[in-house]
Amino acid sequence: MKKIDLTQMKVGETGSVVEIRGGDGFVMRTQALGIREGKKIRKVSSQVWRGPVTIEIDNLKVAIGFGMAKRIMIEKEDGKDEANPFNG
Repeated sequence: MKKIDLTQMKVGETGSVVEIRGGDGFVMRTQALGIREGKKIRKVSSQVWRGPVTIEIDNLKVAIGFGMAKRIMIEKEDGKDEANPFNG
């Protein structure tokens, strides 16, 4: 599977966090939001032109900035997402 950053995912797609690129402070901030390596996430929404990205992790929706999302690497899941019948 290919690693992509969170901004490259399409709305409704799911994947697992495989890497968080940043220093200790950045990693601690993402962990405080529940974003950790191995966690399964779903992209809920994103804005055009570098706006915030909303994700769902552990049934909690979190909005993060575009720059932060660029540093979170995801391994996308293949196949249809059951929560979104229009995806796939």
